[in-house]
Amino acid sequence: MDTKSKSVVTRSMHSTGPRAIGLVCAVAAAGALLAGCGSGTDKGAGNVKSGPGSPAAASGAASGAADPAAATPSGSPSGSPSGSPGGSFTEDQAQRKALIPKAKVGYDKALDTALAAVPKSKAVAVELDGNDGGRPTWDTEVATADGTVHTVRVDAASGKADKPSVKKDQDKDDKTQLADQLRKATVTVQQAAQTATGKTKGTVSSVELDDTDNGTPKWSVDVVTTSDWNKTTFDVDATNRKILREHVDKD
Repeated sequence: MDTKSKSVVTRSMHSTGPRAIGLVCAVAAAGALLAGCGSGTDKGAGNVKSGPGSPAAASGAASGAADPAAATPSGSPSGSPSGSPGGSFTEDQAQRKALIPKAKVGYDKALDTALAAVPKSKAVAVELDGNDGGRPTWDTEVATADGTVHTVRVDAASGKADKPSVKKDQDKDDKTQLADQLRKATVTVQQAAQTATGKTKGTVSSVELDDTDNGTPKWSVDVVTTSDWNKTTFDVDATNRKILREHVDKD
């Protein structure tokens, strides 16, 4: 065996070990130094910096991540209820807001005009309508003792009324039922409206005579509040003025 050659191989193997270890240590030290510089930690605080220009901010910008808080502008109405200050109105609320201020004649005056146009009649229904080109009109219904309904359209701005017309889709049973309701209803339409507005301040936009499940007549009264343009419907017992139901329509 060539001992000289073996000695050379041995020296080569021994010299390679320390050099490789030294290289690994150098790489590890450099990595630790870079990690320490790029971590953005505050000396003594241990908290990662998140301010503008910090590595975290740069990383977020590079990855295209968005700040969730910045996605919704301050003061956005997205979280506010419909009709609230700063919020948006629903279609119905917007229609009420546009129509009701135009009505210079109230529901009661409109009914008085209709009752005067049909002798010996009683109020059945009245509703504010804006379908005639946005012009406010009270659609009223009054009935004679036999239950025959007459409709009268009253201009809600001027108070002028069209000629009464007999409702055509009534049959004998309809007339008999309505005549019975009118006999039992000891509470007037004005009293029912006063009961409703006594609970919720606002403008009466509709009143209608109906009956409950047990046959007792009731007045359904719609009251619109001008602060949010919501509509509240009250069912008022037409025999004792008790409120049977109250429902707020925010649509």
